[in-house]
Amino acid sequence: MTDLNSPNLKTIAYTKIIDLTQTIHPNIPIWPGDPPVQFETVSQIETEGYYLRKFSMGEHSGTHINAPNSFDSTGMGIDNYSPQSLVSPAIVIDIRDRTFANPDPNPDYTLTIDDVLNWEQQHGRIEASNLVLLYTGWQAKWHDDRAFFNRDNRGICHFPGFSEATARFLLEERSIAGIGTDTHGVDPGRDTSFVVNKMVLQQQRIVLENLGNLDRLPPKGITLVIGILRLVGGSGSPVSAIAFVT
Repeated sequence: MTDLNSPNLKTIAYTKIIDLTQTIHPNIPIWPGDPPVQFETVSQIETEGYYLRKFSMGEHSGTHINAPNSFDSTGMGIDNYSPQSLVSPAIVIDIRDRTFANPDPNPDYTLTIDDVLNWEQQHGRIEASNLVLLYTGWQAKWHDDRAFFNRDNRGICHFPGFSEATARFLLEERSIAGIGTDTHGVDPGRDTSFVVNKMVLQQQRIVLENLGNLDRLPPKGITLVIGILRLVGGSGSPVSAIAFVT
């Protein structure tokens, strides 16, 4: 795992805490072919004296993190991520003016290098070891599976993401800790090669998907804490993503 200890081992100053985690229930949008979310009550207060359920879901469902072995059989699993790597400064790039722009919204829009440079003109250069969170506005569609995946009549999804060139720029020129988004993929929906996902994970960085409440975050001044399930050999994990905002 990339050593991110140095920038993360410091006091976290904050004025508010924002939960970026989508609530899990059986009707959340599930990637095609992934197992459904299921809950089953196994103990009732009236009979056993306590309430208990069991649940099952895919490792890449809900708000989640991907691990390198999800695309590379020799890659590490989620149980090998260091605690230090799961605490990171973060910035937010808002592209809703492209994805929801009237009268011509573009659900296939991908973050460009110019978008990044324009953000830096306003907020300063993205410092190394930051997570870059992409606010597309798709979080508002979370409770509508059809709108969230936005499939056409061929079954192809249409939602925004990071372009390959921009992801490479952020990794190589800004040395970021990883990326995240409020859609079901850091790649745009119509890209079934997952090139951005693979690129980031090959460098053992962070990939977060299905984030919520990005509208409550400022562009910078964020420390993100990612709580994983340390599943042995896991290809990813549902997470609790908590933002500390200065």
